[in-house]
Amino acid sequence: MADDGSVQSETVWPLPKFYFEVKWDGGTGTEMVSSFQEISGLDIEAQIIEYRAGDNKVFSTVKMPGIIKSGNVTLKKGIFIKDNKFFDWYANIKMNTIGRTAVTINLLDESGAPTMVWTLNNAWPTKITGTDMKSDGNEVAVETIELAHEGLTIVNA
Repeated sequence: MADDGSVQSETVWPLPKFYFEVKWDGGTGTEMVSSFQEISGLDIEAQIIEYRAGDNKVFSTVKMPGIIKSGNVTLKKGIFIKDNKFFDWYANIKMNTIGRTAVTINLLDESGAPTMVWTLNNAWPTKITGTDMKSDGNEVAVETIELAHEGLTIVNA
């Protein structure tokens, strides 16, 4: 029987995307939690390999999955006094060395429990962009952090 909407279902509704948290090891060995305004770039794709044998009677290529590729993840957050965690992490970049860590992004339900978990493997900051400043603006100062990583895993909690 179809759901006629007369009784509120707890399983039919999609999750809202505004309640989330980000956790990572900030190089101190302890897990750090930070609040962000926006996260984008949680995507992965398989590059396509096209192949056609020379004696194939079909005049088209076969497509096969190739190397898995993932883009950088962008996080935006408000600037707080004496909050330099990401600048400290970024300052550790030396010639081909950086402290890499797993970054976990949890989409939370109404009770605060993770429902969807994205884990960035071996993540490190590639770019930090400070806020723009306007003398007549009344917005919050927001900085942008871009993280490179070596793979993304997704788990339904």
